[in-house]
Amino acid sequence: VVTMGSLKHRNLVPLLGYCRRKGELLLVSEYMSNGSLDRYLFHREKPPLSWSKRLAILKDIASALNYLHTGASQVVLHRDIKASNVMLDSDFNGRLGDFGMARFEDYGDSVPVTAAVGTMGYMAPELTTMGTSTRTDVYGFGAFMLEVTCGRRPLDPKIPDEKRHLIKWVCDCWRSDSLFDAIDTKLGGEYSEEEVEMVLKLGLLCTNVVAESRPSMEQVVQYINKNLPLP
Repeated sequence: VVTMGSLKHRNLVPLLGYCRRKGELLLVSEYMSNGSLDRYLFHREKPPLSWSKRLAILKDIASALNYLHTGASQVVLHRDIKASNVMLDSDFNGRLGDFGMARFEDYGDSVPVTAAVGTMGYMAPELTTMGTSTRTDVYGFGAFMLEVTCGRRPLDPKIPDEKRHLIKWVCDCWRSDSLFDAIDTKLGGEYSEEEVEMVLKLGLLCTNVVAESRPSMEQVVQYINKNLPLP
């Protein structure tokens, strides 16, 4: 809790304090007036977010995750990056929250292999054999990028088999030169094709099945802000 309280970044949900109640540790965080991002992606009572807002939120969370991996006193592995864990403040800035599954490791330490945790669809394939790492967080962020751009959860049992697994479907669209078929129809065609193409391709790069082929979050920040071209 002390380590969590020391995390300071404009795109993290600030921890205000904690209390114990009936043996449970309850964390008190700053109130985020616009709730969680998934409400704007999947719930009809909320208006759909514009592409510019979605891209800004992706940049916010990329910056937060890069800070957790490289800028805090310890390496912080979030391990559960998804739209429902991204909160929106009064100005619709993205704030990464819910550190219930997070691990804190000293820089340079190897992370012991433990039981795989996370949410199906966002979990890197090597989690069960190699354990968690910054690269598994990158995989989760890649799935999150596709979720935000496509307006679909990474794993949806309610839709046809060929589209059920979002990462595979976007990859299939890319291979068949129909990448823009994957875009959220609620955007109504109002988006920058160049930006959407970059985000979808970066999402696929982050979800490469080979962990060593994924970029670091430091590189992701450079790519998403167009400071570096995609490889």
